[in-house]
Amino acid sequence: MVKNDERMLAALMYVLSFFVPILGPLIIWLIKRDESSFIDYHGKEYFNFFISYTVYMFISGLLTIILIGFVAMAVLGIMMFVFTIIAAIKAYEGNDYQFPLIFRLIK
Repeated sequence: MVKNDERMLAALMYVLSFFVPILGPLIIWLIKRDESSFIDYHGKEYFNFFISYTVYMFISGLLTIILIGFVAMAVLGIMMFVFTIIAAIKAYEGNDYQFPLIFRLIK
């Protein structure tokens, strides 16, 4: 069973990602990953999500040359926003959440 403070910190990682996408979640994850497997899971999942969608945004940026990149960037931005909110809610509920369409580099 996941403790209240673990759930809150895992959800806080996702909420902080709206304001400080790397630093906020990284600090929480590095401090608490050894103490909590729940926070460790969500930290790894968030950074895999961040890396994957950064790559997708870069590719979309290159595709702006042929105009399809503008649509792809808009869709990716909406997906990132929605998936981050879903992940924060799932973390606060004490559940694991796997982001769709990511490659898991951090295991």
